[in-house]
Order: sequence, then C-alpha cells, then structure tokens
Amino acid sequence: MTMNWSPSISKADGPLYLAIADALSADIASGRLPAGFRLPPQRTLADQLGIDFTTVSRAYAEARKRGLVEGRVGQGTYVRARRQAGPAPLVTGVIDMSMNLPPRFDDPELAGRMWDGISGLQASDGIELLMRYQEAGGTSRDRAAGATWLAPRLGEIGAERLLVCPGAQGVMLALLGALVAPGETVAAEALTYPGFLAAAEHLRLRVAGVAVDAEGLVPEAFEELCRERAPKVLYCNPTLHNPTTATLSLARRERIAAIAREHDVLIIEDDAYGALPLNPLAPFAALAPDITYHIAGLAKCVAPALRVAYLVVPEGRSLAQLAGAIRATAGMASPLTMAIATRWIEDGTAQAVLAAIRKETRERQAIVSQTLPPELVQANPEGFHAWLKLPSHWSRGDFAARLRSEGIGVVTSDAFSVGGTAPEAVRLGLGAAPDRASLSASLQKIAELLDQQSAMASMVV
Repeated sequence: MTMNWSPSISKADGPLYLAIADALSADIASGRLPAGFRLPPQRTLADQLGIDFTTVSRAYAEARKRGLVEGRVGQGTYVRARRQAGPAPLVTGVIDMSMNLPPRFDDPELAGRMWDGISGLQASDGIELLMRYQEAGGTSRDRAAGATWLAPRLGEIGAERLLVCPGAQGVMLALLGALVAPGETVAAEALTYPGFLAAAEHLRLRVAGVAVDAEGLVPEAFEELCRERAPKVLYCNPTLHNPTTATLSLARRERIAAIAREHDVLIIEDDAYGALPLNPLAPFAALAPDITYHIAGLAKCVAPALRVAYLVVPEGRSLAQLAGAIRATAGMASPLTMAIATRWIEDGTAQAVLAAIRKETRERQAIVSQTLPPELVQANPEGFHAWLKLPSHWSRGDFAARLRSEGIGVVTSDAFSVGGTAPEAVRLGLGAAPDRASLSASLQKIAELLDQQSAMASMVV
C-alpha cells in the first residue's frame, strides 16, 4: 500500500535530510505511518518538498541506518515492522539474586529501538561487518564513540588514549598481566570484586586488602599498606562499590590519589557502575589522569550481552603494549558487538537505555527500603544491589542455605573477602527479578527469615 506522505520541515530544523528522517521517525512512532506502508518514491517526495533529489536520498539512507525503513528491490521503500515483545516471563514469586544485573525495564518502544539499531547494521555495514576481523583496540569510530560515552564523567579525552576491549574481565586480566609481575603485590578493598580476585590468582599475584568502611576505602589504611607492602597497583571500585554500595567521597578520592602518587602506585579504576549516578563524582581518571587506568564496561549500564568495555590509559602511556596484551589474552572485541555499541551511542539509544535503567533501579531500591530493616541494609538508590548485614543470630552460610531452599540465591561475603574474616553479610542483586512483584515477594521472604532464629528456620526429621 502506498501512502501519500509529505513531512512538514523547515531549514530551522537543521540539515534537511535529518529533519526528514526525524519526521519519519516521529510519524512511525505515533502510528501515522504503519508498518508495511510504501513511502513516496524519492524523486516524487523531492518534487513535493521543492528540494534536491540527493537530499531525499540521504534522508531515506539515514532512515534505513536507523532501522526505520527497508528497501525492496524493484518495489520501493517500506516502513519496517516493529518487533513484538516476547512472552512475559513466568513469575514464581522467588528469584536468584546472586547475579548483579541491571534491572529489566518495561518499555517495549525502547526495546524495539534497540533491536532496530541492530537490524539497521545490515543496511549500513552489510556483510563486511560479519566477515572480517578488526584491529585490537577497536576502529577509530568505535574509539570515538567510547570517548563520547565517557565524556560526562571524564571530560574530553582523545581517542588515542582509549581502547575498546572484549568486556571488563578480559581487559582486567590483560592489564594486570602487563603491569604486575607474578609474586608482586596488588592492593584492593578488603571486600572486592570476585572477578578481580580470580584474575589475580590466575596470574599468581599477591592481593593485599585495604580496610573499608561505610564510605569505602580508608585512605589511612591504604597509606599504611603502601609503606609496609609497596604494592605496584591499587585496584578499586570507587562508585557504588561491589558489594557494599559505598561511593568514595571526593575528598577521599583526592587523598588516595595523592598517596598513590607519593608511593609510585598505579590505579586501576573499575568504573562498572560509574554511569548510573545522575551527578557522578570525578573519577580517579579525571583527578589523577597520569597514573590511572580507567575501565568502563557497558554490561551494567546498557546491556550485559554486549561484552564491550572501554579502557582509558594514563596520559603519556603507550597503547601499543596494552593492545598487544589484549590481543594475546582476549583477542579483540567482537566487531558485531562493537558496531552495536557504537550505533547505540551515536543515535542516543544507549543514553535512553541508561535512563530507563536508572528509573527502574530507583523503583526497586524503594521496595528494598519498604521491606527490609534499614539498620541492616547498606544501599544506594542509584545502584541495583544491596549489602545486607545479618543479625547476630544468623551466620552468612546458614542464611544463604536457608534462602536457597526457598529458591532465592544470594552471595555471601566470602566471595568478596581478601583474607581475614569475612563479615556476616550477603549481597542482594536487585536486577535479576523479571519485575517488581517478583522482587517484592523475594524480599518479603528475606525479611521474614531475618526475624527467625537460625535453629527455627529449618527442621530436620
């Protein structure tokens, strides 16, 4: 079916080809242009609008790039069909909270936009995207997109300081291997990311724990460790710390950076959750760009399936050595996932997804506040996990085992502990629940279990 479509545009809207593409997008979203309708031939639309044929041709090409339309050989240009939302997940009332995933947002239009961006790669990149390797570290376009994504937190950084990597874990392994020799010491928060501990163990590195409190890493403890153990590197997670949710204050960041400089310690800043706060504090990469390696993945703030991370190296450091280390340990980031990430960043989809994750995160943290005892919970409304400190009548092992019998998975503090005695606490991942009702039901079971004595919570016959 052919539709007599003529958008209302003006030169004040910016480049005419973009104005046409934007109008097309708006009319599709509003339902004025339904799926399957044939758009006017390019020359016909050019005559109607009184503009050059090439302008309309660029507009249709831009619409194809956005996944809005598709060309059919010998037939014309048609509005693409929107994907239907998949079946609703089965709600059982209990969930596995051991995985720390971004929460699933309920926005079919945004989900369709994500898929349309992927589909649009066929028109913009073609078979070439699927049939080639890329240089380790990403193309100049992919690195520029990464710099754009990081700019709100790091400011303007040159693409020459940035590498695109196959996920944060892969770049962490390569980075530790390049900076620290077997047997040397790496400092980290006394409770830290298990993936870092696994990488350090694999490389035969010594990990020295630095005391943490409700505000995160304690500068005085770090300074003492520098004097006594002379670590080569400090690995830290300063924003929405995993697992405690603490965010280092600006004063602490500045003090820790000064201590690191004084003792010639490099900083590996794992900023997995750094994009989540609306008003983020300056990261170490901005405060100490001469000594900080900054890792920022997209798994926690856009989509876990992408497995793309950006590494910003200190000023004056060569990318070549690290690119070689990444190539040797993890190969290259998938050209397909890099292309998706770059497209979503360039067309604004990534920012829209981040906004949806932020909104859903706040809603889920509100459920935590309403359900669990506040004196036992350490949480931040901008993060999608919570640190639950257990009452004296519960041990972490017994508590986790009892929850497992109810179908609820949590992670005990042992997984995060760097030596010493782990605290009686567990981490709750709030994003794995398919919806708020499932999360609420599981948190209610946790609240009920907290009130029970350990011996009363189970029965042996």
